[in-house]
Amino acid sequence: MLVMGILNVTPDSFADGGRHNDYDAAVTRGLEMIDEGVDIIDIGGESTRPGADRVTEAEEIARTIPVITELAKHGVKISIDTMRATTAEAAINAGASIINDVSGGLADPHMLQTAARLQVPYIAMHWRGQSKDMNSKAFYGDVVTDVISELKERITAALEAGIHDSNLIIDPGLGFAKDAHHNWEIIDSIEAFVALGYPVLVGGSRKRFLGGDSPDDREQATIELTKRLAATGVWAVRVHSVKPHKEVLAK
Repeated sequence: MLVMGILNVTPDSFADGGRHNDYDAAVTRGLEMIDEGVDIIDIGGESTRPGADRVTEAEEIARTIPVITELAKHGVKISIDTMRATTAEAAINAGASIINDVSGGLADPHMLQTAARLQVPYIAMHWRGQSKDMNSKAFYGDVVTDVISELKERITAALEAGIHDSNLIIDPGLGFAKDAHHNWEIIDSIEAFVALGYPVLVGGSRKRFLGGDSPDDREQATIELTKRLAATGVWAVRVHSVKPHKEVLAK
């Protein structure tokens, strides 16, 4: 299982907002991740925490592209965490090699076609709406069945747009339009997502459903989640700290 390290070049991300919100701090953290053995660095310039405001395309690009350009020189694999096709293309041109779209192509009508044209791996996450209102959409008959059904729709849309089957990765979207019990039900049934036949990314790092009073208090629970997922066939975990997760997976 791979470890994808989170690098948010933002002032307002829920777990690390402001810690790497300038070029020097972000590059320094990226180099630390490389030293810790990270497999992929996921660089984002727009917070998707519940209630977050969107930033402009220009701001998102200004935050991310210089950092991608520098870190790509060190040979590390980089994904761009964006819902915008223009940002995705700029990032790929700067040295990123994966598009991580939390909206699964729903936020930007040009995203799927852009990913297909660029011929790079594309991560489609389960998503029901922007951060401002996603919590109001956490209603399911059976969350596992419903999320799989909606992910299948995104898979079909991606393939019809021309994304190659071998370039498609899926993410059940823990914490996005999901209450705590929904997240746990998905984790308990994660093999059902793996059974769809596509690599599965899981991003539960330091999220509220893990307990604790603050994001930092949830680090140990995040490590335990990585241990739990290691035997399920999941492709990668998206986490804030790299070293402890690499160590757990090496045991």
